[in-house]
Amino acid sequence: MKPVLALWLLLFWCSLASAQSNVSIRGSYQDKPLELVILDLKINYQLQFEYEEALIKDIRITSSFSRKPLEEALQRLLLGTAVDFEITGDRSVRLFARNTRPNQVQAAIAPPSRTNIQISGTIRDGQTGETLPFTNVLVEGSTNGTTTNVDGYFTLFNVPNDTAILAISYLGYQPLRFRLTPDMDLEHIDIGLRDFGLQLQEVLVKANQEDQMLSASSGVSRIGITPAALDKLPSYGEKDIFRSLQLLPGVSGSNESSSGLYVRGGTPDQNLVLFDGFTVYHVDHLFGFFSAFNANAIKDVQLYKGGFDAKYGGRLSSVVDITGKDGNTEEFNFGAGISLLSYNGFVETPFSKGKGSFVFAGRRSFQSDFYSNIFDAYTNTGDQPGNTPAGPGPGRFFGQQEVKPNTYFYDVNSKLTYRPSGKDVISVSFYNGQDNLDNSRDVNSNAFGRGPFGGGNADLDFQQENTDLTEWGNWGTSAKWSRRWNDHFYSNANLSYSNYFSRRDRTNSTTVNRTDTTFTRNIGSYEFNDLQDVSLKLDNEWKISQQNQLDFGLQTTWNKIEYAFTQNDTISVLDRLDQGQTTAVYFQDRYTLNEKMILKGGLRSSHYSVTGNLYFEPRASFTYLLTDAIRIKAAWGKYYQFATRIVREDIQQGSRDFWLLADDERVPISSAYHHILGASYEDNTWLLDIEAYYKTLDGLSEYSTRFTPSGFGPGRQLAYEEFFYTGTGIAKGIELLLQRKVGQLSGWIGYTLGEVKYDFEAFGDKPFYANQDVTHELKIVGNYKLGKLTLGGTFIYATGRPYTAPTGYYELTLLDGSTADFFEISEKNALRFDDYHRLDLSATYDFHLGGSKASLGLSLFNIYNRKNTWYKEYEVIEGELLETNISLLGFTPSLFASWSLH
Repeated sequence: MKPVLALWLLLFWCSLASAQSNVSIRGSYQDKPLELVILDLKINYQLQFEYEEALIKDIRITSSFSRKPLEEALQRLLLGTAVDFEITGDRSVRLFARNTRPNQVQAAIAPPSRTNIQISGTIRDGQTGETLPFTNVLVEGSTNGTTTNVDGYFTLFNVPNDTAILAISYLGYQPLRFRLTPDMDLEHIDIGLRDFGLQLQEVLVKANQEDQMLSASSGVSRIGITPAALDKLPSYGEKDIFRSLQLLPGVSGSNESSSGLYVRGGTPDQNLVLFDGFTVYHVDHLFGFFSAFNANAIKDVQLYKGGFDAKYGGRLSSVVDITGKDGNTEEFNFGAGISLLSYNGFVETPFSKGKGSFVFAGRRSFQSDFYSNIFDAYTNTGDQPGNTPAGPGPGRFFGQQEVKPNTYFYDVNSKLTYRPSGKDVISVSFYNGQDNLDNSRDVNSNAFGRGPFGGGNADLDFQQENTDLTEWGNWGTSAKWSRRWNDHFYSNANLSYSNYFSRRDRTNSTTVNRTDTTFTRNIGSYEFNDLQDVSLKLDNEWKISQQNQLDFGLQTTWNKIEYAFTQNDTISVLDRLDQGQTTAVYFQDRYTLNEKMILKGGLRSSHYSVTGNLYFEPRASFTYLLTDAIRIKAAWGKYYQFATRIVREDIQQGSRDFWLLADDERVPISSAYHHILGASYEDNTWLLDIEAYYKTLDGLSEYSTRFTPSGFGPGRQLAYEEFFYTGTGIAKGIELLLQRKVGQLSGWIGYTLGEVKYDFEAFGDKPFYANQDVTHELKIVGNYKLGKLTLGGTFIYATGRPYTAPTGYYELTLLDGSTADFFEISEKNALRFDDYHRLDLSATYDFHLGGSKASLGLSLFNIYNRKNTWYKEYEVIEGELLETNISLLGFTPSLFASWSLH
């Protein structure tokens, strides 16, 4: 603890030392009164100003720049006004009139010197210098616009002249009107945006700010969010990007036990999750209660719910493309946070005179009462009794031993970014997240004493070793080189490694010593899954003209997947080692017709080494602008998946799953067709978006031992490899999103009407509802701002999911002489759980501590303590089949706090 405290003190001292150096300013002001700009500089930079009030009356400022020395910053701010300045001390400034007309509002704008021009540049966070991907850049008063790429770079053609105004917007940031000037370097424009955070206008109660939480009109089935835009929504004490995505229409929000995304009837393994280019195969912490990503390390998230571009492949349902933070390029910064569940911290710093940056973020849970309550709810355990063998006859027992499970999770992110020139960006990103649960215990007769009063048996000794270990996690790293060859051509090369592992050891070894005999019995199961992924991606963007952009590239992935499942030390249920390589080439052309219609056509071709075949995936989409506010959109495409996660059906204790590679023999290669049609209406305040989808699925797989071959006995072994079953499916539905984007009250209402049916010949002649089928799902999300206080609320309602239940049981003697209960099963998913619903509320208070930022919050999860069913357990006790409802988390309050230097 002392070294950690010393490190934090050293970092704090370094930050104070940095603060005492020469003052530097960053700014992003859009048509702001000069008096408010001065007030902002006083608050955030402790500057002192001396001036006559009449001097600054009616002067408004529009200026944006990254960190600049005080003198240069003031020159930029006061350019074109009748005000001059003199720096009279380290933080003292005197304002006075220039030798021009007093109280001049703005110098006349110079006439344009160039027309029909091409411009390019970078959009950044005006405070940290972070580049902002997927920022909208539009020539004001026209439909001529573009978005920045993943590195924040943009090129815009056919700009009318060099005094045009650009309208720039990005989620979680103040929109900016940026005027070009004739003396500006139009090939290297550097524009800084200011995040909403704790703003001056909040203090002045300006309620019409555009604090938009999500962008849902940027394309077909595409939604963009940023952590900054959603940090006021109710949570469990941690900002959680994937839990926020579950509040969107088309993404199931009732699967509370998983942070994975069920998108338009798909399953979590059918989502391609990318973090800085490497694939993440499992996204859960604490049995799904949290996602595995620390919001302090995330800059941007793009969700593609279907019809995604040709550059993405290997999944059937959707794509989540996460861009990690690069780190502050302007100044050293660090921060920390704590909740009732975990603590976290981050450090970011520039180096090499701002050409480079480094960020590190970490998070770890601790076993508080709050953590234990969540753990107990999701594992149906508390202080675990040691199960001990009992002698025959009533009243003969050995007692119980209290055992507290040892469990925790952690994750770490780091990223180093270096810009050796204005055209190159080199970055290395690293991620590791892991969960560990140790519920092991040893029990022996000595623990309970001897004789009838001690609860023991003088004629019997026993020793019991109970192993109960569970761990899972991800490793991932990527090295990326981006280069802007010229204003038209941009390339990304990304080399990555990813590893997912899962290990579950639940075994019991009991040795019993009686007067005349000794015997040992081993029961239980061991399950291990390890997946490795090595990938190389070469992606290119060629802006042929303002109307035409061509994307093309080469991607190759090598996978190695191990899976082993054994029971009772003697039965190897499955033991697989799969290896394979997938190599793909793709191209996609985006063409705009008459500034009204956007057409996209693409083709992806993949070679899969396991089968030696080529797989072609055509993609197409269009968007048509009926008016400036109304658009019609559609998409179609074919998609293949080679690495798949198989459900291992377990009626008694709940199903589990594991990853393996398809071989087109036991496990077929999955494929899907997407058909999407929609329309949207958007103005400055409201967005209404409607989309209908229809997906056909082929090559679906499931693993189940419910169909035991007839005649099983001592002379025959079960062929467990035969228990893979394949089928097809259809997912269809309609989504509606109504979003209020601005004002003190903002948020959205989402509704989904959906159906997912599978058809497996082995499970019956009729199609059955898939496990993730939800007919109706309604979500209401809102934020209400009262100055520095933000109140948030979410409500979710969903009809019940289907499930399969046992109708009876029978007993079989296994090869080792032990017996096991086998269940007679109802029709597949013939029953449904009760409807799911819950209400969550939160309150967050933002404030300053000197020049630093801080926030305190309270979150109330499931406020009316609804008992939503997670799954059902079945067991046979004295010849009777008993059913137990396992409920999800009830009412849970949480407190959280965070602080950062800047």
